[in-house]
Amino acid sequence: MSYTNGLDNPELYFQNQIWAGNGSTNAITFDGSENMQPDMVWIKIRVGSNSGVIHDSVRGTTKRIETANTNAESTVSSFSSFDTDGFTLSGNDGYVNTNDDSNTYCAWSWKAGTSFSNDASSTSIGSLDSSGSVNETAGFSIVTYVGNGSSGATIKHGLSTVPTFMMIRVYDAAAGFQVYSKAVGNTKFAGYLNATDAAGTSAGPWNNTTPTSSVFTVGNGGNTNNNGGTHIAYIFSERQGFSKQGVYTGNGNANGAFVYTGFKPAWVMIKSTASGEDWFIWDNKRPGFNKSFNPYLQPNTNNAEYDGSGAFAQLLSNGFKINGTSSYLNSSGGTYIYLAFAESPFTTSTGIPTTAR
Repeated sequence: MSYTNGLDNPELYFQNQIWAGNGSTNAITFDGSENMQPDMVWIKIRVGSNSGVIHDSVRGTTKRIETANTNAESTVSSFSSFDTDGFTLSGNDGYVNTNDDSNTYCAWSWKAGTSFSNDASSTSIGSLDSSGSVNETAGFSIVTYVGNGSSGATIKHGLSTVPTFMMIRVYDAAAGFQVYSKAVGNTKFAGYLNATDAAGTSAGPWNNTTPTSSVFTVGNGGNTNNNGGTHIAYIFSERQGFSKQGVYTGNGNANGAFVYTGFKPAWVMIKSTASGEDWFIWDNKRPGFNKSFNPYLQPNTNNAEYDGSGAFAQLLSNGFKINGTSSYLNSSGGTYIYLAFAESPFTTSTGIPTTAR
């Protein structure tokens, strides 16, 4: 297999990092082999209880969205800059979400980096104006737009390939984080990032329309197309050896499903399509990720990192393996969507295989 365009080294485009808060200025430097200036930083507390938060370079450093609730965007002073190889926190700002001196944290960060702006009436691409930041190599873009409340509105996403996973919400009003998954399809939504809802049958969010290589389509719902509301969209398109979005079926056996991704995962997020099940995230930085139990974090809850018993995902050289029979990962016949990003491709463009864990 060949992996081109710089994707032999995923750390140029995605990195995880853990740190201890200090309640003051705290420059967080990625410890990967490459420098990477992030454009989206998703932070979750590990020891302590609070919502995960997302900062991105399109909305600006002081703007924060919480993932475990429907609160509108808030303005904070606790995140001060996106740096050449990490980011800087300014203090705890009265919150414990990012840098309290009694807690530890984890950040998952993506690089976009190339600004774009689209005047839909001038370019005839989409029906709503949009702007943002994009990384074509990594298949990632951050998009902002103002909704019109009309079914069938289309928005340029900045990529030249079809998105396979999207997280979208209006951010200047209370709303849920609507999720699109290629594996679930355009006639449903894959749930809300902030909730345990089942994959819905409503066509509202996507207007029964699959994204194209230039635009995505929204219905008239308040989460993805609030009339006059400003929205943020995090858009992902698969890249061989770097990212993978898909679905697997549980077998109800302690020796659960193996999911082939074509790379050694650095990060995996999983959600059952059934009702009442949480989202789960594993990564390669938090200790214990391949022992008898892998600690997980939940973006839809305020819970701290959980390292007790239950099913878990084991990160391997060419995919991930489910162990355990819990319904949230491996019920017999259950359907589970996932999104994964690489630590390294299974085989590089020069034919070098990755090492097993």
